[in-house]
Amino acid sequence: MRIAIAGAGSIGCFTGGLLAAAGHDVTLLGRARVLDEIRAHGLTCTDFAGLTQTVPASRLTLSEEPVCLAGTQVVIVTVKTPATIEMAGLIAEHAPASAPVLSWQNGMANAATLLELLPDRDIRAGMVPFNVVPTGPATYHRATSGDIVIQSGPGDLARHLTSPPLPVTESDRIEAVQWGKLVINLNNALNALSGLTLQEQLLNRNWRRLMADQMAEALGVLRAAHVPVASTTPLPAWAGPHILRLPTPLFTRIAAQMLTIDPTARTSMAYDLMGGRPTEIDSLQGEIIRLGQRHGVPTPLCTAIHDRVTAATEAAEHNPSLSPAQIRP
Repeated sequence: MRIAIAGAGSIGCFTGGLLAAAGHDVTLLGRARVLDEIRAHGLTCTDFAGLTQTVPASRLTLSEEPVCLAGTQVVIVTVKTPATIEMAGLIAEHAPASAPVLSWQNGMANAATLLELLPDRDIRAGMVPFNVVPTGPATYHRATSGDIVIQSGPGDLARHLTSPPLPVTESDRIEAVQWGKLVINLNNALNALSGLTLQEQLLNRNWRRLMADQMAEALGVLRAAHVPVASTTPLPAWAGPHILRLPTPLFTRIAAQMLTIDPTARTSMAYDLMGGRPTEIDSLQGEIIRLGQRHGVPTPLCTAIHDRVTAATEAAEHNPSLSPAQIRP
């Protein structure tokens, strides 16, 4: 298939590289600083399970110009939320109207934004459960596990996109799946504020208690709003806070799959904060805060975390290294 990755960041480069390795004709639309490294080194994808896959630059179409979207059969949007409106305009101008548009982005609003701006197109929400970090020139590393889920639709897209290192499934409950991921991803901000790796954070009971309290607050808002939540882990969503609060030896036995991560991995928000880039705090904690306001449910913890990340971003505080007690309201 001719596939355009609309936003060659970490997720876009990693998934685009594996799609190209599986034989698809992949175009990466992105910034010169990213694409120039790929031109010089090829595109390498690695992961926590030992995957190493390098795709020569000659196997990819690399472009900073949106005209490259012309002639594609599928557009996969991987830009961050603030860039979604602009990307929708570029898709409308350059991509074939027949090409499905998949949103592989964090947050809940992106697919709805694309659908509003591209009303006559096949727009499908998606959920990417793993985090990807750059580890060297044109090298992108998947640090956690999970399979991509896309909204059900015509064309059997999941089967066409699937390869052994990149499983893709379809769901007719994609909004519930997205909410389940958002609840888990609320920890992105805590990890960014902690200065710890994900593994260090998960092995610290004080941090897990804070994670549990934030998750419980969010689930309470979703219950009040009658929003269904589908778990993105083997554990049901409601069990998450209870599992996190367990003593560490018991937690590590029950939640072993949650620890299937690289020892050095941190969340994407941690890397954004360290790199002085805007974070997606408004698409994560912000979603829960706004939903709580609409349904009269207080969100003191999500609000405190949102404010901490916002303050750190404005002050260019790249690694706050706070304790759980410093974060709690």
